Amino acid sequence: MARIAVDAMGGDRAPEEIVAGALEAASPQITPVLVGPSGLNTGGLELVEAQTTIAMDEKPADAVRAKRDSSLVVACRLVREGRADAAVSAGNTGAMLAAGLLEILRQFAHMGSVFAQEILGISDPEVRLLSIGEEPEKGNQLTLEAHRLLSEAEDLNFRGNTESRNLLEGAADVVVCDGFTGNVVLKALEGTIATVLGSLREEISASRRAKLGGLLIRPAARGLRDRLDPDTYGGAYLLGLRGLAVIAHGSSGRRGVEHDVVGSLQERLEQGVLESARSDPEPAR
Repeated sequence: MARIAVDAMGGDRAPEEIVAGALEAASPQITPVLVGPSGLNTGGLELVEAQTTIAMDEKPADAVRAKRDSSLVVACRLVREGRADAAVSAGNTGAMLAAGLLEILRQFAHMGSVFAQEILGISDPEVRLLSIGEEPEKGNQLTLEAHRLLSEAEDLNFRGNTESRNLLEGAADVVVCDGFTGNVVLKALEGTIATVLGSLREEISASRRAKLGGLLIRPAARGLRDRLDPDTYGGAYLLGLRGLAVIAHGSSGRRGVEHDVVGSLQERLEQGVLESARSDPEPAR
């Protein structure tokens, strides 16, 4: 059964039409959960109280930041907290996008921490937020709001911001950012690494003396290549799914494809699920 958080106050015809639609959608497979002010006539559906609303003409980022108790933001928060499987709103589109992004960034941190604990064996993973400076006031509006949310998460070992120049030095066990920024960073690093390794090969073959030096440093050069080559890691795992999925690099070769990281990940995750089931007799919702 899917629980759907419905922003009862979002849209030009709210709340009457929104509530009516939620009632019609209710079925043995779908349980709508209305989000709105106390006293709202829900027709018998569950109500999660939210005393304010975000108007259609409000600036999305400012409204989401200022109205944390609005029906739209609360609906998104229910998904993040696991109290709903999805959120629906007919209200301010930009605000819905902003609220979803902010709540999902905190979910990324939680999922990354679980991955680091279960798969990498790190007992208390350090989490940092990718930004343009280590100071908490650095970054765009999304980064600033994400920093606030991560700072409030008591179950995360959040240590503040980090810069992209620190990533290869082990800036943290888990580095959080939005998908676009992460993709740009990864491709920039891949290109830089490929250029550096290619230039090193050219310099080593430039003269007899360089070739002799190349023979001496070959073991170290191979170790460096293995550490930095994207094919060593195969791809990125899509966390948060009820199954396993890997996004491989667009330039992946046979070495990157053949790694059995997926098999190892599945074995570890299945074992973790079994152990959780034994310790928690209640079925997952």
